[in-house]
Amino acid sequence: MNSCSRETLQEQEKTIGIGWRMIDTMRPQILVTNDDGIFAEGLTALRDALSAVGEVTVVAPERPRSASGHAITLHKPLRMERVRMPWGGEGYAASGTPSDCVVLGIYSLMPHCDLVVSGINLGPNLGEDLTYSGTVSAAMEGAICGRPAIAVSVADYEKPDYGFPARFAAKLARQVLDHGLPPDIVLNVNVPNLPEEEIMGVAITRQGKRRYEGRVERRQDPRGRDYYWLGGEVIQDIDGEHSDGEAVREGRISVTPIHLDLTSYAVAKTLEQWEL
Repeated sequence: MNSCSRETLQEQEKTIGIGWRMIDTMRPQILVTNDDGIFAEGLTALRDALSAVGEVTVVAPERPRSASGHAITLHKPLRMERVRMPWGGEGYAASGTPSDCVVLGIYSLMPHCDLVVSGINLGPNLGEDLTYSGTVSAAMEGAICGRPAIAVSVADYEKPDYGFPARFAAKLARQVLDHGLPPDIVLNVNVPNLPEEEIMGVAITRQGKRRYEGRVERRQDPRGRDYYWLGGEVIQDIDGEHSDGEAVREGRISVTPIHLDLTSYAVAKTLEQWEL
């Protein structure tokens, strides 16, 4: 798909209409989404910070879609509605998944898009949780659409402070816009829930291990029928050096470059020796 490629633009035009508003095409065009829903506090903080970097368009799920992974909607129609946002502006609430929101934003709303930023997620996205995360998957969808993309999470579920993570996201966004990213690369960012003066720096990390114990809990309803809760406690001691989890535990911001190519080239060479 290339319906919103830069080549289709009239670059000499300074402003163009998108839906209900006019945007300044001289500023970077940033698509913001999340998986916690369009009225989530983290999204508002992210939008506010990124507004100093570029022209922000918000397209986010109409309700929380955490742990939705990279699901996209193929078998029913999607809807988008303009809604009044907490900061006084407007955004688009979509009926689909976080990945749907990115596709809708890029191919239906924005004449061109320079950057996709997803977040700020309530809670960390570390280790294998990346495969479940709607926040990270939305950024991955941005990369699939050919845009540089960032996923941002704050590593706390109870009393997160989104102020510093949003400011860091804006700083990183400027760097990405200035320097670019290789194709099919996403930056997965996890920020400790600490005051800015207690942050111990930034670590470029690898994806760690995040295993769980007691993942399935069986219960019974009042009629004696079994039902199940998925969850479990995280095992925190298997991340290893230079991992995203280790960095966050040490009070550092974790920035992990992840790519869409899931091929294990080393194992592929082994399989070539099999008698298949």
